[in-house]
Amino acid sequence: MQRQVYSDIESLSHGFAEYAATVLQQALLRQPQATLVVPGGSTPRHYLPVLAKCALPWDRITITLSDERWVDSTDEQSNERLIRTHLLAHLPSTAGFVGLKTHHPHPSEALDEIHDRLNSLTLPLSLTVLGLGEDGHIASIFPGMKADPSSTYHCLAAAPPAAPTLRVSLALNLLANSENIVVVVTGDAKRRLLDRIVTDADPRLPIVWLLQRSNAEIAIFETSHQ
Repeated sequence: MQRQVYSDIESLSHGFAEYAATVLQQALLRQPQATLVVPGGSTPRHYLPVLAKCALPWDRITITLSDERWVDSTDEQSNERLIRTHLLAHLPSTAGFVGLKTHHPHPSEALDEIHDRLNSLTLPLSLTVLGLGEDGHIASIFPGMKADPSSTYHCLAAAPPAAPTLRVSLALNLLANSENIVVVVTGDAKRRLLDRIVTDADPRLPIVWLLQRSNAEIAIFETSHQ
């Protein structure tokens, strides 16, 4: 892990955008299309609009989500709504987007359709951006969930015990096989978690599962204080 520490969320956002733009430009030197994975949550509201200002050939970049709550895409809790508001609304209409929500009543019934959508992307994923939960979860892969390393599905359904809604998540293997991974961290508890797993990699934590399975370039962007 390469940990890059910033004094505040504004400077982190600019550092992240510069890094992400460079990674995507390098990917597009090797291939005609690139894929960008972005998370939901509150922190992306800060750095995604800054990334949108970067002069990239957005018509050659397809954006998708690391995970999604199983709510309508217009719902306030929808990650798709967040991404449309804070990223896609600032990009040319030619930028591609692949959402994860379907019409199915339960995410477990939608896995085939979502897998096919994800399979249409340029793989491996060029750049995957993730948040980190205080419990060590990434995307919607939570402690206690069973990661099946033999599964060929690009996605999985999740019913987090402490969350109010069902979710769908990109699968661990798809995330781990990304060419580049960025984890954006804010808050003292999450920074302490990172400090701890550097010296004591708790195998119960999904962030540790990812680090142990991935050969990607992994960069951590974090603020030095809340």
